[in-house]
Amino acid sequence: MSKALFETKNNDTIVGNEAYFKGTLTTKGSVLVDGRVEGSIFEAKAVNIGKNGKVTGDINCESCCISGEVHGNITALESVELLTGCRIDGDIKTKRMLMEEGSLFNGHCSMGQTGSGAAAVKPVQTEEESK
Repeated sequence: MSKALFETKNNDTIVGNEAYFKGTLTTKGSVLVDGRVEGSIFEAKAVNIGKNGKVTGDINCESCCISGEVHGNITALESVELLTGCRIDGDIKTKRMLMEEGSLFNGHCSMGQTGSGAAAVKPVQTEEESK
């Protein structure tokens, strides 16, 4: 996991290995998911999905590092890192992306300017939403 993305400060959120969260998580700090999240994560500075972490929902953040699973779209202002052993089923929109050998990505990727702040980012629309 990229140690640079997750900073231990008072405004960080941790979903531990045995934890399950259902709903929308909105935070201005960093998020570490080692458990399960069923719902979306919005406005986070950095999102780290640990090896045992699983998110079923969209992620909207500045930067994202994934070792576990994400079933949803990812919109990151700065960067997305897909580490060995991760699985992504969804679209990615970001400026920069690193994809290690052994990572699995099923979806579309759009790279380029994504806006000036996490609040300004608009998540990628699914085909059903655009109809």
